[in-house]
Amino acid sequence: MESVVLPFEWSKLQVGAIVARVRNIYVLTLEGHELQEAAAIAAGKAPSSRCSWVEALASFQEQKLQHGSAIRPATWAKTYEPVLSMAVQLLEQPKGPTNAVDLLDACLRDWKPGSRTRQIRAQSLSQFLRHCVSREQFPDHWLPPAELKPQIGVSTAAEAPGSRKGDPFSDLEILSLLDALPQTEVGGRWADAIRLLAELGLRPIELQHLAVRHEPSSGKPLWWCSYRKRSGGGMTEPRWIHPLPLTDWDGRRQDWNLVGRWQAGELELPPLGNGPGASDAITTYLGRQKGWKTLRDRLSARGERAVPYSFRHSYSLRGHQLGIDAGSVALSMGHSYEVHCRSYPWASESGAATAFARALAG
Repeated sequence: MESVVLPFEWSKLQVGAIVARVRNIYVLTLEGHELQEAAAIAAGKAPSSRCSWVEALASFQEQKLQHGSAIRPATWAKTYEPVLSMAVQLLEQPKGPTNAVDLLDACLRDWKPGSRTRQIRAQSLSQFLRHCVSREQFPDHWLPPAELKPQIGVSTAAEAPGSRKGDPFSDLEILSLLDALPQTEVGGRWADAIRLLAELGLRPIELQHLAVRHEPSSGKPLWWCSYRKRSGGGMTEPRWIHPLPLTDWDGRRQDWNLVGRWQAGELELPPLGNGPGASDAITTYLGRQKGWKTLRDRLSARGERAVPYSFRHSYSLRGHQLGIDAGSVALSMGHSYEVHCRSYPWASESGAATAFARALAG
């Protein structure tokens, strides 16, 4: 025998509601649902489809790995599996979350507000919930909010005036860091990785997607990056990258012959892990270097942050200082003009002033 307790007061005023609920549960049992499941569905606390949360997760995994813009198994294991397994475990409990917002809160509370990890977990879980509603016929109250900012939150650092994810280095600061790295074979590989980041304005992950091809219009060898990044507007496209050499203390441009060494097979990079792990690998190595600590302290003293992306930011600043228009720099960096101007204020503010001054002078 099975029984359920209905959440109604035992009084004449509740007779109508009780009869309606019992009738709904009875109909659901005739459709094949167990009594407990039928009661939960009638109360709006369980999916109305015959698909369980575990089955929905399996379906979603198949969809992500084999259909659409399919992701790699490693991406699933790192980005999706941890938070979705936690969500399903909570949902399978008798007193688990009963709506999307409560589920998001339960799965995110262990991570700092505004952190990148919390953002990724929120986005992954939201994708799963949308799949459950649209593909598995779960009730609409499992749809996640269209705006996830209240669930992700804002970090204390992000709220601080003038705070940014990272700030650009000067060319001289980058050259000083390179000089301070160990003069060993391993140190040389890391130095080359930093040279590529700085001269090409790469995202750390793009070190694993580089090649040298012959540019069609000139026929000369030029860097080619095959990396495609998901963004709000879809996927970025593979691109040609135009190097911007650094300038030393005497105003001389550095000629590291990176293209020639790459073509000759003489440029060997250090182990960078898989995918997003490249940034972590660079952070770990630099964190052990005195030169990096000195550079980080120098930026901190002026209210700025040193991160692996700072080499990329430096490329943008260098392009601006050389008078290259923001659209061309954005194209070489692999993002839109809008994103470029939003991420790098000098691309629009100082650039506009320079453009007007040049026009009036002409």
